[in-house]
Amino acid sequence: MAVKLKKDFLKISNKKLKSRLIVGTGKYKNFFETANAIKASGAEMVTVAVRRVNITDKKKPMLTDYINSKKIIFLPNTAGCFTSDEALRTLRLAREMGGWKLVKLEVLGDKKTLYPNMIETIKSTKILVKEGFKVMVYCTDDPLLAKKLEDVGASAIMPLASPIGSGLGLQNKVNISLIIKQSKVPVIVDAGIGTPSDAVIAMELGCDGVLINSAIANAKKPTLMATAFKDAVMAGRNAFLAKRMKKNYFANPSSPLKGVI
Repeated sequence: MAVKLKKDFLKISNKKLKSRLIVGTGKYKNFFETANAIKASGAEMVTVAVRRVNITDKKKPMLTDYINSKKIIFLPNTAGCFTSDEALRTLRLAREMGGWKLVKLEVLGDKKTLYPNMIETIKSTKILVKEGFKVMVYCTDDPLLAKKLEDVGASAIMPLASPIGSGLGLQNKVNISLIIKQSKVPVIVDAGIGTPSDAVIAMELGCDGVLINSAIANAKKPTLMATAFKDAVMAGRNAFLAKRMKKNYFANPSSPLKGVI
C-alpha cells in the first residue's frame, strides 16, 4: 500500500506556499525568459527589485505582462539600497504602487561584497514592522544577529549562503544550522547558491526554503536549470523530513551477517 504523505507547506506571515523555492526576476535576457524560468521552477513567490524592474511604466515592457501577479506572489525587495532611508523609501513606494505589505528587506554594506549592513538592517526592520509591513530580511549568517531580527518582528530570516551572485554555495553550515535551531520563523537561505546540489544541502540542513536568482538566470539554459532547482529543493526537503541514517565510523554491512549459511 502506498504511503500517503501529509501536505507540507511553507508558511510566511499569512501566505501558504506549496513550493519552497523562491526565485528572482532579475538578470534574465528578457521578460519572456524570466516567465519561462519561473514557470519551470514551480515557484509561487518571486522577488521584484522595485528600483530596477518595470512594474508601472505601461509604455515599456512590464513584468506583469508576462507574470500574473494574481497567481504568483510578488515580493518587492530593496536590492541596491545601501542605507536605511533608501530601503524605507523604496518599500513605502512599493506599498503605494501595489498595496504590498509582505516585502523583502536588504540594506547592503558595500558594493564589493554586497554583505548586509546589519546595523541599518535591524534599524529598518523595526521601523517597517511598526508601520505594518511583514518583513523577510536578508542578513548575515550570524546566529545572534538573526535572533535579534526575529525579536524585532521579522517574518522570515534570510541568511546568505555566500556573497550575492557568487555561486559559492553554503560556506558556513554550522551557523546556518544554529539559526535554524533557534528560529521560530521561517529560515530561507538567500544569496550565493550556485548549483542544485547546494540547494539540496540547504534543505537537508532544515532550511524552510531557498531563494535563487543568479544560478538560474546566468545558466546557459535557465529554464532547464529552474527545473533542476525545483527537483533539488523537493529532494532536499524530503530527505530532511525522512531523517537521515546515523553516521558510523566503521563499516556496517547492508545485509545481516547472522544466519549466514
